[in-house]
Amino acid sequence: MDDLKKIRINLFLQKIICFVAVIFFFIKLIIWRITSSLSIFSDAMESLINIISGFMGLCSLYISSLPKDQNHPYGHGKIEFVSTAIEGILIFIVGITIVINTLIRVKDHMHGFFLSRLDYGVVLMSFTAIINYLLGFLACKIGHKNGALTLVASGKHLKIDTYSTFGIIVGLILLNITKCIWIDPIISIIFSSVILYTGSKLLRNAAAGIMDESDKKLVKKLSLCLNEKRDIHWIDLHHLKIIKYGSALHVDCHLTVPWFFNIKEANQEVKKLTQLTKNEFGSKVELSVHVEACTDNHCMFCSNHSCQVRENFFQKKILWTLDKISK
Repeated sequence: MDDLKKIRINLFLQKIICFVAVIFFFIKLIIWRITSSLSIFSDAMESLINIISGFMGLCSLYISSLPKDQNHPYGHGKIEFVSTAIEGILIFIVGITIVINTLIRVKDHMHGFFLSRLDYGVVLMSFTAIINYLLGFLACKIGHKNGALTLVASGKHLKIDTYSTFGIIVGLILLNITKCIWIDPIISIIFSSVILYTGSKLLRNAAAGIMDESDKKLVKKLSLCLNEKRDIHWIDLHHLKIIKYGSALHVDCHLTVPWFFNIKEANQEVKKLTQLTKNEFGSKVELSVHVEACTDNHCMFCSNHSCQVRENFFQKKILWTLDKISK
């Protein structure tokens, strides 16, 4: 599947996510008006977050898919981190709004306020939860397949929303059985805490992406791949750095090759390394490799036993661990 077709599929699915989020927001508002449940109001506000994140994700997918130009030589992928930061701030605002509304409504519960038609609320909330989970599962699957980080994030958000909705449904069932009116505001407060935590996590991830923080999991994954499939002429690898630009990755590293290689031979090793990296992480990987010539000290861990100019005996093979290739 070519990149253009992947982009179209990603955008189409993200549009569906936006449309469903809008529909479910109004459905949950209606359920809230019918039942007067604070926990359902909290879930409706979560749907508002889904609308915001959905349209932010749609804009992000469109902008990040734009080709590189003179003003953006590394592409437009950083927009994903900016949109994530804005989404995190908005989630914080929604979480605080839920807390304030819950505290205001607590006095109604103190004066004998009763909920109504909770059975309708359970049925309709269950319907929205199932649809959200299926859509989230599909978004994660296609996002991973097409290398769309924004789509994967949307899918995870929908799945998390499903889990929280099921938690609210369990609370409503307990409320309907026990008739303990305080279960409702307690669930609302717990749910708002989860929303605030989600917002803080999104802000943390956005800051890490904008500041080009090292992704140790990604570097470790690459190091394991290189250890398993390293070429006999790749004597050493160091100064490796990975920078994310949305779904695109820019990899910088220093590669040590035999000193007697000419430019053409050294370039051939760079091509091998580039192809191996692309096979592991997809086509949206750019590799910038600085080639260095080996020295006599490298002979002690060079596994090319057929080398005719070896100056020292081979002692041991050095594994390219996370710390080793990053230094």
